[in-house]
Amino acid sequence: MTAETTEMNPAATAENEATEHTHEGAHEGHEHEHVHEAHTQPQPTLNPECTREVQVEAPADEVSKAFRTVLKKYQKLARIPGFRPGKVPESVLRSRFAGALREDVVEALVPEHFRAAIAQKALRPVSQPQVTDLQLQEGQPLTFKAIFEVMPEFPLDGYQDVKVEKPSAELTEEEFNTELERIREGHSRLENVTEDRGLADGDWALISFTGEVGGEGAENSDAGESGSSTAAQPEAQPIRGKDVSVEIGGKDTVAAFTDALRGSKAGQELKFEVTYPGDFGQKRLAGKTVAYNVEVKGIQARVLPELNDAFAKEFGHYESLEDFRQKLREHLAEDKKNRVFVDTRNRLVDALLSRFQFPVPESLVQSQIDARLERGLRALAAQGMRTEDMRKLDFDRLREAQREAAVGEVKGTLVLDRIADVENIQVSDEEVERELQVISLQTREPLETLRGRLEREGSLARIREQLRREKTGSVLVEQLS
Repeated sequence: MTAETTEMNPAATAENEATEHTHEGAHEGHEHEHVHEAHTQPQPTLNPECTREVQVEAPADEVSKAFRTVLKKYQKLARIPGFRPGKVPESVLRSRFAGALREDVVEALVPEHFRAAIAQKALRPVSQPQVTDLQLQEGQPLTFKAIFEVMPEFPLDGYQDVKVEKPSAELTEEEFNTELERIREGHSRLENVTEDRGLADGDWALISFTGEVGGEGAENSDAGESGSSTAAQPEAQPIRGKDVSVEIGGKDTVAAFTDALRGSKAGQELKFEVTYPGDFGQKRLAGKTVAYNVEVKGIQARVLPELNDAFAKEFGHYESLEDFRQKLREHLAEDKKNRVFVDTRNRLVDALLSRFQFPVPESLVQSQIDARLERGLRALAAQGMRTEDMRKLDFDRLREAQREAAVGEVKGTLVLDRIADVENIQVSDEEVERELQVISLQTREPLETLRGRLEREGSLARIREQLRREKTGSVLVEQLS
């Protein structure tokens, strides 16, 4: 039976019950984003090997000055019954807005003095600082501790000696012909076989059937007209199917069905048993033996379209079959070249990671997990999953499932960035502009609108960083493969 009806079809295998979807979409906005926000980790447990702590102090006179500045702002803006604008006494402001005044002073002093403290120690945080032991009193020094993660330091000695094999990126004639045949099969049609012959591999049998499990019956699997099916019924009900299509020898057809049907003719009735493996995709049949009564109602054969100019023109503005073949060959050659490059780069990065061991900032890992989950949620939304169903997902389990891949991705990024520094790889403004033009075409967002939005979001720097990593990967593939 076809893959589309696998779940309801006892003649079909079901190898892929669950698939993890991920795809990036920085320019998409979906309601599901609000679902994910509640499950991010704003303050992850930091990796001790990457954690640094600084003790910060702001002088008492700066604290007093900050309080006076904030009080003047409140005095100017405050509207309190019984007092003229700008004439509210400081004592009233201190009493009424004590918490807000304190927060504004902290906001005015903490970031500035934190930056000064890390600059003095030549530290570069990769996470937001976690502020603790904050002591603030007017007329007294402001003191606090800031805990944060930094980039790990690790040696790159000998990275030029890491080598991986780069397979040929040349498109073979066999690969071209295989893809061309796949395209033909995708545009084929099924026709009824009128000649008096038996079913052969590649044919499609139209069958109706009933089945019982071990003589005791099984859950109902009524597969209605043209392979459709109703929901499972209680046990002890026979399995029934009407007008179900089964491909003889097909990869999605249970081998026992192929063996029993091969050679049979339209109008023939068959009796045979099928023993399903314990891991069969349809749980109600897994590990059970079913006795089937099957009627072969018809035979259909797949008819491939003829390779001619008319066939070529079905796919676009191609002048002839030869034009189509040439364009297809060029597309396949470029696609294989890209796949070989990506595969070689990934194996090369894996080899580098095996050679260089270093700790990874937990904040970067959590950010990467967030990104992976976001891509997965976008994919689910694109497939029609409702927001209320997304809210029911076990996000703790999903985050843990993404962790290993996220750690590998972060480590790969850190290695590429370090090598880019060593190799002095730079990305020009012209290269960034070309990338923006590509994004603009893909998203159909006007170039200037896109550029302005990315600038406001602070995403231009990330695009430049990603381009730099891609250039570094290209350099490594050329040098080390």
